[in-house]
Amino acid sequence: MARIARIDATGGPEAIVWHDEPLPPPGPGEVRVRHTAVGLNFIDTYHRRGIYPVDLPATLGVEAAGVVEAVGDGVANFAPGDCVAYFGPERGAYATERNIAAASLFAIPDDIDDETAAAVLLKGCTAEFLAERCAKVEAGWPVLVHAAAGGVGLILVQWLKAIGATVIGTVGSEAKAAEARAAGCDHVILYRTEDTAARVRELTGGAGVRVVFDGVGMATWEASLDSCGLRGLIVNYGNADAPVGGVNLGVLAMKGSLYNSRPMLYHYYARPDERAAGVARLWDMLRGGRVKVTIGQRYPLAEVARAHADLEARRTTGSTILQP
Repeated sequence: MARIARIDATGGPEAIVWHDEPLPPPGPGEVRVRHTAVGLNFIDTYHRRGIYPVDLPATLGVEAAGVVEAVGDGVANFAPGDCVAYFGPERGAYATERNIAAASLFAIPDDIDDETAAAVLLKGCTAEFLAERCAKVEAGWPVLVHAAAGGVGLILVQWLKAIGATVIGTVGSEAKAAEARAAGCDHVILYRTEDTAARVRELTGGAGVRVVFDGVGMATWEASLDSCGLRGLIVNYGNADAPVGGVNLGVLAMKGSLYNSRPMLYHYYARPDERAAGVARLWDMLRGGRVKVTIGQRYPLAEVARAHADLEARRTTGSTILQP
C-alpha cells in the first residue's frame, strides 16, 4: 500500500490531501521505486497554486531518490536494489513509493548518498543549465543572484564561483547573508534595507552586471532591470513571488538593449544526451568539492503542507528534504 499526496483543487498548503492506495505492478518501461528521500522545490508550489496548470486531481512533487523494487517489461538498465533518483517532469514524488518511467531515472553513484541526490538533483541541474548553457557565464563576469541563500541560490552561487564569476547575491536577513557568503558570494545585499540596484551599480563602478539570475519574479523585476548592464541578460527562471507579466518590451531597449530569457529546466534536459551530460557534470562538481549541498531542514513527508508554508514564507535555507 502506497501513501500518496494529491490535490483536488488548487490553493494553499492545506489543499494537499493524503491517500492510501495499492500500486499495480510496473508496466512496460516502468520501474517501481521505494522512496528514501524526497526533494522539495518551488515548482511544487506552482503546481499546487495553479501557476503551472495541472489536470485535477493531481499528484505533486517532481524530485526523489530511492531504491528500485521491481521493473516492468523492457527495462534493461535497472534492476531491483539499484539506487536511483529523478527530477521529473512527471509529478508524483510525494509518495512512499511509485511507478515511474525508467527513462526518467538516473543511477545514483556509490559515492553520493540518497539525501544528497534528492536535495541536489533538480536544483543542481538547474544551476548547470542556467550558468553554463543559458547564460554561458565566463570568468571575470559580474553577475547578480537573487535569493542567494535559497535552494537553487546556494548551488548557483557555488557554480558561478567555480566558473570564475564575481557574484553579488541578494538575501533577506543577516543569517541568510552568512549562508550566501559561505557559499562564495563576493558581495551580499540585504534587499529589505538596501536599494539593490543602487548597490549593484556601486559595486560594479556604475556598469551593472552582465547577467541577473532571478528566481523571485515580479517583486524583483524592476531591480533586475536596473541592475543589468549594457546588453546584459536577465534570466527569469522562477516565480517565488509572482510571475512577471504585463511587460512592455521597449523597456529592455531603454534600460540598455537588454536580453531577457524565461527558460525551463526540462527544455534543456529534453534529449537523452543532454540529460546524461548535465547530470554527469553535476556529479563531477559534487565530487570535486566545487559544489556542496546544504540541507537546511528536514520534515516528515506527511508534514509536506508545513514545508510548503515555510518555503513560501522564505523561512527555509538551502535544500529541504522530506523523509518518507
